[in-house]
Amino acid sequence: MKEILAIIRPNKIARTKEVLDALGFPSMTATAVFGRGKQKAIIREVSFDIENSALCEDEGSMRYIPKRMISLVVPDEDTSLVVESIMKVNNTGQIGDGKIFVCPLDDAVRVRTEEKGEKAIL
Repeated sequence: MKEILAIIRPNKIARTKEVLDALGFPSMTATAVFGRGKQKAIIREVSFDIENSALCEDEGSMRYIPKRMISLVVPDEDTSLVVESIMKVNNTGQIGDGKIFVCPLDDAVRVRTEEKGEKAIL
């Protein structure tokens, strides 16, 4: 099993969820996060003013940029499909499209039924 962590643009979360659901991967955790890479600002991507001085630096740049982080666990053989799908949906060709991390996962346990391994995630 692999855990896939994807940090994407906020305006891409709905489409990413739709595509993953259509591929048979409806289970995920999504979180609003702030981060920073090479992208210095978010022009025309959010529809709210950022008043917190901890988030803003100079005009046209920000200390931290609003993103969405999704986490999902998939069987090893489905990892490439999921990663490629996330990439396809989120690729705009512009800086700030995001990052995807693939991490090995030793085990999973469904609390309700105590199923383990892939049975717990499917």
